[in-house]
Amino acid sequence: MSAILNITEAKAKFSEVVERVIQGEEIIVTRMGHPVARITRYDQAAPNRRLGNFEGRIRLSEDFDDWPDDIARDIGITD
Repeated sequence: MSAILNITEAKAKFSEVVERVIQGEEIIVTRMGHPVARITRYDQAAPNRRLGNFEGRIRLSEDFDDWPDDIARDIGITD
């Protein structure tokens, strides 16, 4: 559920706004009747995935990075 507060209300009740957000409520802040911001609970980013996770599971063909002659010439890889 979202609550709507104008900037003046949100500023005056900021501690209360933070507590409400901690409890899972979403707060929409408006200026002159138009929504300008949404305050939501902060969720920690997922940990980075480990490098090499697909090691030994993916094979690339020997000519993976070979370009066709006409394209290589057009993009300046060969003369």
